[in-house]
Amino acid sequence: MDGRSPVSEGAGRLGPVTSPAGSPTPPAPADDGALHARAQAVLAALVGSPDARLREDQWTAIRALVADRARALVVQRTGWGKSAVYFVATALLRETGAGPTVIVSPLLSLMRNQVDAARRAGIVAETINSANTTEWDEIHARVSAGEVDVLLVSPERLNNPDFRDRVLPHLAADAGLLVVDEAHCVSDWGHDFRPDYRRIRHLLADLPTGTPVLATTATANARVTADVAEQLEHGASRDVVVLRGALDRESLHLAVRPKTDHAGQVAWLTENLPRLTGSGIVYCLTVAQAEQVAAALRKAGLEVRAYTGQTDPAERLEGEADLLANRVKALVATSALGMGFDKPDLGFVVHVGAPPSPIAYYQQVGRAGRATARADVFLLPGTDDGAVWSWFADQAFPDEAAVRATLDVLGEDGGVLSTPALESRVDLRRSRLEAMLKVLDVDGAVRRVRGGWASTGEPWSYDGERYARVAATREAEQRAMLAYAAHDGCRMAFLRAQLDDPELDDGWTCGRCDGCGAAFPDVAPAGSAVEAARAATRVPGVEVVPRRQWPTGMATLGVDVSGRIPPELQAEAGRAVARLDGIGWGQSLRALFAPGPDGEAADGELPADLRGPVLAVLEAWRPSVDGVVAVASATRPRLVEHLAAGAARHLGVPVVGRVAPRVGMPPGRHDVNSATRLAGVWRRLGLDLPPATAAGLPGRSVLLVDDRTDSGWTLTVAARLLREAGAAAVHPLVLAVG
Repeated sequence: MDGRSPVSEGAGRLGPVTSPAGSPTPPAPADDGALHARAQAVLAALVGSPDARLREDQWTAIRALVADRARALVVQRTGWGKSAVYFVATALLRETGAGPTVIVSPLLSLMRNQVDAARRAGIVAETINSANTTEWDEIHARVSAGEVDVLLVSPERLNNPDFRDRVLPHLAADAGLLVVDEAHCVSDWGHDFRPDYRRIRHLLADLPTGTPVLATTATANARVTADVAEQLEHGASRDVVVLRGALDRESLHLAVRPKTDHAGQVAWLTENLPRLTGSGIVYCLTVAQAEQVAAALRKAGLEVRAYTGQTDPAERLEGEADLLANRVKALVATSALGMGFDKPDLGFVVHVGAPPSPIAYYQQVGRAGRATARADVFLLPGTDDGAVWSWFADQAFPDEAAVRATLDVLGEDGGVLSTPALESRVDLRRSRLEAMLKVLDVDGAVRRVRGGWASTGEPWSYDGERYARVAATREAEQRAMLAYAAHDGCRMAFLRAQLDDPELDDGWTCGRCDGCGAAFPDVAPAGSAVEAARAATRVPGVEVVPRRQWPTGMATLGVDVSGRIPPELQAEAGRAVARLDGIGWGQSLRALFAPGPDGEAADGELPADLRGPVLAVLEAWRPSVDGVVAVASATRPRLVEHLAAGAARHLGVPVVGRVAPRVGMPPGRHDVNSATRLAGVWRRLGLDLPPATAAGLPGRSVLLVDDRTDSGWTLTVAARLLREAGAAAVHPLVLAVG
């Protein structure tokens, strides 16, 4: 099984499976020799080779599951053959009349790979996920009839009310084996903790006594391993079998290149992707970066596609298929293309910017070289990686006051509140609110039901100490990632040490990385290539899409608006220099908007290097306006005034007034949900126009200038005020979106 896929084309059906799911399970074979021989035969059928041999730990895990009906945690490197363990165990258990294997799998791409692999091996596999809800009844009927060997479900399905209440009890009762894939997601100490995975504890508790359970992952250090094993013990009749192996990947050749800006990174990619063998993945830290890097590489003539969590599902499928068939040189992806994507001959992985954790990095580079002698892995650290890490860190679990406020709202209402309705009554962004509700659901304080969320009335305590320890762990991981980039020794040894590899010997080196002196096929891009990339990535101008719909529940916040914003009160599509999370000018804008040493916003005239991009945007856009109105800023008044004056001079029109805060109204918070943000802006802003301007405004068009936009509500309310005063059109101009 070394370096080979556990399944292959041409394998036949896995023997007779005639017992209906849920029937009494006969005793497992007591003869270890006979069981081992049968497992070996199933493996040969899976792989399509009579020479395939079980690894020692594969056999140990299979025996524990089939003969002992135990629970096992397998922590082994990518490509080791973890899926072979559960496919072989499934075949053996099904032959004894056991019910189907239920695999909890985190990503649709991973589920598709596993279903395809199982079917190639003659195993009848089906999946239940958000994309096939109309097929659930049919699939469950086939499961109940014993026609399905493997059923894959996403962790999010575990708390879908219909699935949880109607389907899950039957699965728990019928399952012959439960598999938790990518089990590090169970642990909030893990690099990719997902609250939905915590619900697996409840599923474990509902399993009939003696139902075997297998958890697998390639990325768990000692702390995560212990946490996952402890959770697997819920409802277990014996200790969990933990199998951890060496994490060296002999095909991986690791290298780090000097830290540079986005232009340097794009120039390196443009020069070196053609030099790398086969096809691969280029990872970026944000959606905007992935889309812009892919666009720059396509413009340079390289066959690449973007792949992010915001890519249309059909396009994601096409991208996966193109990469699998080597029709593209690379997918330029976020972590949305991560766990479980199965292309054994993936030739390279390049990171544009460093992930915030060496463990996450190991997980992503593990996609490469599963069935090749060599795969090149490059890290291109960015000069603003820390800023991206800080943004993601801000999405951490909210403080106790925010959590208590949410619980109080649910408790006071006494009924069911949808997420939008709840959002209008608490000051959390939608993404943070939803993540928090998942944690509270797992903790038993709230329950997801039809139509939204309801309080359970159960007591709940805020574990601030644990959240602080998790945050400290994340900071330590970031420091370790910086240390990896600066490391002058063996890089694989460094990663193995970060994962507490039990078989890492003192002084061990891989001999394949740049720290060990190995050669690599890349070259440093010439200065002219970097400048060309800088020009390509610094084309200013992105559209500012106007708001068309008011948030729900505004009446509860004292704002009497709802539904669609009337067209006669809307802004036109506007322009920004760049996205704040993008490449090129995004980096300059992040520096401009970064708080000063005292934590306060730095203010001053528009920096000289950003004046040209603003004029270029205006030249390309050429909005037909009669005057300029500035949004008075409490934090950067000089910046906005200077921007408005410069735009007015360039367009040859006057600055005619301001949209300004009402007296005594302090600036509102930006880190709140959409409804709360709108309510604050609504109460705060008013028109500040000279009488002559106000009298002459009807029928005129104006340029509305602000420094940046994120929620879009400041521009929306300002445009509404101007349109109500008679403006024929309002064209927003900002420096940054995001």
